Amino acid sequence: MPAIELLEVTRRYDGGGETVVALDSVSIAVERGSFVAVMGPSGSGKSTLLNVVGLLDSPDEGRIYVDDEDVTDVAVDERTRLRKGTIGFVFQDFHLIPTLSALENVVVPTIFDREPRRDRAADLLERVGLGDRLDHLPDELSGGQKQRVAIARSLVNDPSIVLADEPTGNLDRDTGERILSELTAVTDAGVSVVAVTHDPAVAEYADRTIELRDGVVVR
Repeated sequence: MPAIELLEVTRRYDGGGETVVALDSVSIAVERGSFVAVMGPSGSGKSTLLNVVGLLDSPDEGRIYVDDEDVTDVAVDERTRLRKGTIGFVFQDFHLIPTLSALENVVVPTIFDREPRRDRAADLLERVGLGDRLDHLPDELSGGQKQRVAIARSLVNDPSIVLADEPTGNLDRDTGERILSELTAVTDAGVSVVAVTHDPAVAEYADRTIELRDGVVVR
């Protein structure tokens, strides 16, 4: 059973008086525990695909399934619940809160829970090699360390899917390869990873690559 599946998904936008088809009848399935790279030139629909998979955006046509459940038309509050419990996000620019420590940044997705998961956050930072950086602020961390904090944050709620937007985009090659190794390790625990990228190195770590052009899957 796929962790997430899109069937004939189309997404259109109003682009200054004309309709832009960002996704055109896209069908993909991401199996549990797999690493999928999504590649294509700028404007190919990669970001829109990530937003649809992440339940941040709704399709104009087609269906979205998470763990075999049709979530296309669920209410906004239910989409929020699904994102919190099912999907973790890793952003290209990290999106860490500058006044919070590494540990506090990882805890953020759980702050409205009855018991924020500080122990889980500390364990994740230890696993990504930052056990000695728990109290460091983002400006005291390197780019690679910030990205590892972002990965730990994406996992704090035990998601079944991690979505990564250009996970190596701001990193040197050696640091990027370490980040990719850590994302690959996540799949060993049954988590599915979808990475949108321009970086061919990501495809080398992925189980398969999907190529988009003009909103259409071409490979």
